[in-house]
Amino acid sequence: MNLGQQILFFFSALGVFNGFIISIYLLFFKKPKSSSSYFLGLLLLAVCLKIGKSFIFYFYPSLPGIYIQIGILGSSFVGPSLFYFIKSALGQSPKNKTVQKGTYLFWVLSIIIISCIASYDTNPSLWNNYVGTIISIQLVVYIVLSAWLLRHIFVHLFTASTKISSTEKLLLSVFIGNLIIPAAFKLSIFSFFNGPCISGALFFSLILYLNTFLFVSRRKTSNIFSTTQDQGRYANKKIPEEQALFLTEKLQRIIQEEELYTNPDLKLNDLAKKINISGHQLSQLLNDNLNKSFAAYINEFRINKACELIADDKGIKLEAIGYEVGFNSKSTFYTAFKKHKHTTPTLFKEQPSAVSLN
Repeated sequence: MNLGQQILFFFSALGVFNGFIISIYLLFFKKPKSSSSYFLGLLLLAVCLKIGKSFIFYFYPSLPGIYIQIGILGSSFVGPSLFYFIKSALGQSPKNKTVQKGTYLFWVLSIIIISCIASYDTNPSLWNNYVGTIISIQLVVYIVLSAWLLRHIFVHLFTASTKISSTEKLLLSVFIGNLIIPAAFKLSIFSFFNGPCISGALFFSLILYLNTFLFVSRRKTSNIFSTTQDQGRYANKKIPEEQALFLTEKLQRIIQEEELYTNPDLKLNDLAKKINISGHQLSQLLNDNLNKSFAAYINEFRINKACELIADDKGIKLEAIGYEVGFNSKSTFYTAFKKHKHTTPTLFKEQPSAVSLN
């Protein structure tokens, strides 16, 4: 290799090597363990296998085809790992973990079976034209699904009045990075690196080091990507503020958009399912972080809506308003109203401030 090739090899290998180290840390040594850090570790490992295969064959094209087969196996893990990482980081607990395990097992068995039937050395066109194409389509599908999970963050990104949280920035960074790396392998604009294989490796190294804080800051990673699924681990502890803020915003948005508070039979577990977290985690968020009981939290939405209806003064009886906003009796409506507004619905209606709301 000449000097230029040696420099390319060094920076490409350095990114892959450090990526492997970080993935091993996230998979086996990071504490406390969480599903988000686990899938992030799998994602890094998968990308490193894919990138490693590419840059090794750029410099040593005569190596056995089994290295390409291992790299293709890694490529098959990239899409699912990205999707499951984003889903877990957003606090969306999987309804069936068997599906996740089955996804990875399917690709492992598929690659092994194809390798036994026709190895890369004996039938490279099968791997390049068919297996590679199928995995590329799979990656596109998972990228689209991941983008759908992040749709609210994209809306915040283009809304000047909304500030993007650190968690959202980190998720966007990982997502965009997994768009740039495949593009570096495919698009001709990166041909100035003398080959798509080496351009993908170099861009991976660049993206990895631009996001070093995401992987090496143990304190921040532990806080932001703490699990929302392990019920016993964080007993009697507050959810980290960054994560609590994200979950609270999501909770408020869903309650208001779907007017869930109008259901008088709304249960804590029902609401937890709506935002894809456990009932334990929702209770922990309300009690420890917001210092409110479930009933008090929901009644706030009901009372605020009741105040709007009273201010509109459309001739609806106060008792009827109570039922409309989700209370199952007149007495509970009046009791909750007085607790939150320090006055009765009748006196509130007579206040000038109520009229001014109209």
